[in-house]
Amino acid sequence: MLSKKSKYAINALVYLAKQEDNRMVVVQEIAEEEHIPRKFLEAILLDLKRNGILGSKKGKGGGYYMLQRPDEINLADVMRLFDGPIALLPCATYKFFEKCDECKDEQICGIRDAMVELRNQTVNFLKATSLQDLLNRENELIDGARQTRQPKRSQS
Repeated sequence: MLSKKSKYAINALVYLAKQEDNRMVVVQEIAEEEHIPRKFLEAILLDLKRNGILGSKKGKGGGYYMLQRPDEINLADVMRLFDGPIALLPCATYKFFEKCDECKDEQICGIRDAMVELRNQTVNFLKATSLQDLLNRENELIDGARQTRQPKRSQS
């Protein structure tokens, strides 16, 4: 399951990616617009800054801004930053492998094999999905919602 920290990070990044001319945005604005507790958001934004995804400027006219383009930031990287391994079991992770206590032989474990396959499919999808893809999806959903709300014209 996606943690609140990862979800808030993705929401904040999408919000920043929507800003025209990479406008700097103060923490309070993001917190209010995205309904994220300010103190929690401050820690998230600092982590994103430490990892080279965001930049910031202090003082009047300062705030946070994107260092990378939305098409360069994928969901797998953001989720790993805040949640660690993506696999459901420690024995199915790529970089953080840990043998399960009850496992007799992970090489012939059907559960592990299925979880590794699931992890691979999930990681491939998340790596292929960028912030730009999320923005595009949102725009398509908005357009679709507008079309369904328009009154139907009668044919006379």
